[in-house]
Amino acid sequence: MTNLLSVPFKRTYVLPIREGVREYISAHHKDTHPGAFKWDIDRWDILRKEATDNVVHMDRIKPMLSYHAQLVFILTKLPFDIGLEIAYAPVFSPGAIPVTLKNLTFERTGVLFNLAALYSQLASAEDRTTPQGLKQMIAHLQAAAGVFRYMISFATPSLRNSVAEEDMPLDLADSFLASLESLMLAQAQEGVWQRAVQDNYKNGIVAKLAAKVSTLYGDALRQIKDSPIPIKHVFPAGWLAHLETKEQHFAGVSQFRKSVDDLEANRYGHEIARLTLANSAVRRGHEIGRKGRVMPPVLKDIQALVDIFQANLTRAERDNDLIYHHEVPAASSLPQIKEISMVQSLGLEALTDPKMAIGNDAVIFGDLLGYGAKVAIDIYQERRKNWIEEEVLARAQHMGDAASSLLQSLNLPAALEAMEKPIGLPPSLLKKAEEVRSEDGPVRIPLSIENVRKVAQMNKALLDETLDILDLEAEEDEVFQEEAPGTRAPSAESNKELISKAHRYRQILEEAAQSDEVVKGKWDDWEQNITELTWNEEDLQAAIPSSTISLVSKGATASKGNSTQLHARQLRSLLESLDDIQRTRVQLVERAKRRVEADDITPRILKAATAIERWVEVQPAMFEDVLDEEMAKFDKFRNDIEEAEEQQQLVLESIKERNGLFLQSRKEDPSVKEREHALQSLDLAYHMYREITRNLDEGLKFYNEFSDILVKFKETCRGWANHRKDEMYVLLRAMHNISLDAGNDSDEPAPPDAPQPSSPAPRGKPSLPPLSSGQWEAIVLPPPPSKRSS
Repeated sequence: MTNLLSVPFKRTYVLPIREGVREYISAHHKDTHPGAFKWDIDRWDILRKEATDNVVHMDRIKPMLSYHAQLVFILTKLPFDIGLEIAYAPVFSPGAIPVTLKNLTFERTGVLFNLAALYSQLASAEDRTTPQGLKQMIAHLQAAAGVFRYMISFATPSLRNSVAEEDMPLDLADSFLASLESLMLAQAQEGVWQRAVQDNYKNGIVAKLAAKVSTLYGDALRQIKDSPIPIKHVFPAGWLAHLETKEQHFAGVSQFRKSVDDLEANRYGHEIARLTLANSAVRRGHEIGRKGRVMPPVLKDIQALVDIFQANLTRAERDNDLIYHHEVPAASSLPQIKEISMVQSLGLEALTDPKMAIGNDAVIFGDLLGYGAKVAIDIYQERRKNWIEEEVLARAQHMGDAASSLLQSLNLPAALEAMEKPIGLPPSLLKKAEEVRSEDGPVRIPLSIENVRKVAQMNKALLDETLDILDLEAEEDEVFQEEAPGTRAPSAESNKELISKAHRYRQILEEAAQSDEVVKGKWDDWEQNITELTWNEEDLQAAIPSSTISLVSKGATASKGNSTQLHARQLRSLLESLDDIQRTRVQLVERAKRRVEADDITPRILKAATAIERWVEVQPAMFEDVLDEEMAKFDKFRNDIEEAEEQQQLVLESIKERNGLFLQSRKEDPSVKEREHALQSLDLAYHMYREITRNLDEGLKFYNEFSDILVKFKETCRGWANHRKDEMYVLLRAMHNISLDAGNDSDEPAPPDAPQPSSPAPRGKPSLPPLSSGQWEAIVLPPPPSKRSS
């Protein structure tokens, strides 16, 4: 039976790759059909099955390396979340609830972990009685350590950056992996020490090798002890005792071998001091192993050392008392044994250079547009959309609002039309009334208000359901905190960020509701006036009073009539100039929209992407220069808007000035004032109609987009709550197991606890072989003192 600890495989489950990838390509790559990637999808499915069969054999290394290499390339083409729910059980609890993440990086780390586990199991299966078996064991253990080191350096950082902190699997934490790396190196160094013993190396060299074995076991032990409590509880109960027993075992062996070296150099006092240290270390290790129920071979080895070291110490003290009379130095004054390390974490070239692992095989999704390039296209489209909205549409809308606001304040063109056309309806008003009538304004607005109310209520219900999920989790956690206080942070601390976000969302909805009430108030105030615009021409004309005077009224004096007529013509000319500017502005907006519709940056992005190294993970930032160049072609629209703004400002100033002169020259007439007021009310009603419909359209768009945000937030909170529930069950189970272990502790050796799910049957305490037995050939005893000259 081996005395090595091997890492079991992380159990995984069937992954519906074919269905999931087809759905993702259909949803996110509209320009292609999933059937075009049939070979890629099938190849992915086959490779995963080969890489996750968990067979312990040398020929399983290549499929796992190949699958990992393909995953590295796939992650340059696809985002980590394509909707596939990937499940891996905790490494030492294959029957527990698996950790499930929609994350391809999780799949990559799972494959790497099982590759390291495969190397460790291959090492345990080697025949250590032969030089070749020892050599293979050492190589496998160093490879396992190298895979764990590669995970810490290159794989788990990506996973940690792509999942919430509470979703990070405990057995993929850096401290967990680092302790396994140290364990693999310690066992590899133990193999080097064993080879040195078999080859009869000098005792001083063997002592230095053994000292490094002890240090590495100690490193692994301390890394576990220094880990957070949840990570510490992932390890099987017997592992810590195994590591500490091995640490003391080789601390004793190192001192013992050095004592033999001291004996050969006639340093009899140093020999006794080191034998004392060795004897103390192995006795301490034996006690730890016996109480910790370590594997029988480990306990048998250290029990043999206890007997041997005690016998040698007794012999050394007797000889020194009778013959040598050397002073025994204090342990603190002994020269420190310089360690020799002969192992390291081997970096596998197939990991650092994935192309080597794939060889002549084609890469999966080699012809698919990379995710980074696709994101760059999306960023460009979003940036272009925002730019057009801010620099063109918003500024054009502001120009229109500024012109309308000024004209409304000056009662234009109603004042002018009231005198130009004292009877009947002005053409501009007839046109505006026709627009409202054709859109069925009085019916459209109440329907839109009701639609906005319904979507707002749906958003509020979504947020309430989300808070209910958090409240339910908090209630369950409150019960758990009473049963197991201090084992984890309470909900009030863990969900602080989620609660804060929920409050922000609540505030946004409340502010939106206030805006909705303002819009509804506008409709209540202007409903009657807007409804009048839908009347037929005859009814509308009857509602507008006629004036008794016009610009050519014969009752006016010639000088004053000519002055009013002059100002009116000039004012009308300015209004026509303003209309020309507004038409130009509308045409400019339409040209900008058509330019956006015809714009396609995809060919340029594809060309730039082909110039990037194929195995490099393409980031959107790599295309920033291309995006800037493409955005520059829209600058002309901003320049045109700025020019139109300057022209309009000059015209508005002139209208304001000319209108003042017009009012001063115009004869005051009550009938003209009454007609002006009626025309202005209808004109304002039209502008208010446009404002209300625009507000309602914007509100409906806001609530629809915000509902998507709330749905995602609800799923995030549900996932967080489920994780906390799973964590609670794991902690309760761990506490239950600890209580059982404490109840079963006794002074008698207990059945061994192996790291595998099934424990070996208890074995009785073996009787020690005689010192002349070949079983002790690993330890070469010095010649007896009687053969030395005194």
